[in-house]
Amino acid sequence: MGIPAPRPDLATTEAPTTPAAARPKRTNDAIRELLSKWGLLIGLAALPVYFGIHDLTGSQGDLSRLGENMVRGLSNGSIWALIAIGYTLVYGIIELINFAHGDVFMIGAFTAFSFTGTIGLTLVTGPLGLVFGLFLTLIITMMVTGSLNVMIERVAYRPLRGAPKLAPLITAVGFSFILQNVGLLWRGGSQKSVPDLIKHNDEVVNLLGVPINNGDVLAIGVTIPLVIVLTAFITRSKVGKAMRATAQDPDAARLQGINVDTTISLTFLIGGMMAGAAGLIYALYQTSVSFNMGFQAGLIAFTAAVMGGIGNLKGAVLGGLVIGVIQELADNRIGGQWVSAVVFGYLIMIMIFRPQGLIGEQTREAG
Repeated sequence: MGIPAPRPDLATTEAPTTPAAARPKRTNDAIRELLSKWGLLIGLAALPVYFGIHDLTGSQGDLSRLGENMVRGLSNGSIWALIAIGYTLVYGIIELINFAHGDVFMIGAFTAFSFTGTIGLTLVTGPLGLVFGLFLTLIITMMVTGSLNVMIERVAYRPLRGAPKLAPLITAVGFSFILQNVGLLWRGGSQKSVPDLIKHNDEVVNLLGVPINNGDVLAIGVTIPLVIVLTAFITRSKVGKAMRATAQDPDAARLQGINVDTTISLTFLIGGMMAGAAGLIYALYQTSVSFNMGFQAGLIAFTAAVMGGIGNLKGAVLGGLVIGVIQELADNRIGGQWVSAVVFGYLIMIMIFRPQGLIGEQTREAG
């Protein structure tokens, strides 16, 4: 007895159809992805484009004022970028927001201020002596703040490595207040004027009506080499690879023979050194320092790290530069009282459209 052949209408099955409810979801995802890519760029470009059009169509008739805003913004942003690197390195490797980092920057500014006086740098110091003295000050300041950051990690954070995350967070806040009081005892509660050793407002060159001053050359000229060297160190050196492996999976790094504790201490050392360099630049660029300057600087720099993508070195630098430009545009065009509102408005917009930051997170959860 043969097996009956299957009926054609039963053997042929229809292809599964997409449920009608899934179509709007896919459409929403596509729209969100489009906004994430292009809406964010449009939003970031809105301020400079608007003010550029305003300058061209107004009485000024050129873009020199906008160009000057951009230069000043990039100079300020270079300082925030150096501080943000410390935040992003530490968070990337131990997932801790080091709230004391802003005050390490303050100690760096105080160290630079004190050391320039100790070695006798004055307004009448010759160019060669000034360059050598500031270079020596940069090295000493970076060593002091790097060592301070390592000490904070060893004393405050390492014993709490296995504790709930709230414990080291509160400890970081406590160390921030301790460092503030150290600064208060060191230099007092009033704002201190720093000698304008580099004559930061003197013009070096004028490009298409945009003046480039000594302060701009210092800020950008110090930041760019430091970022290049640090990037090369992390991506190419054996120690840098150990840092990335520890950030990805500390337990697996230990199994590969990496000394995780030493690697974390080195990360704090590098972050502290970047904060020290930023402290020197800030003192010479702004020509004033105070014991409570670290709180606001730390908040701005942490915002830059989040804006660029926490744990991402390039993201921290980009976030710092973006915030510097936004600050300068808001301060010069809208009013100083609106600077914080504009900066955090941009941060909220970026978090809505691109929660991982401009470049993307590089953490254990994000991969």
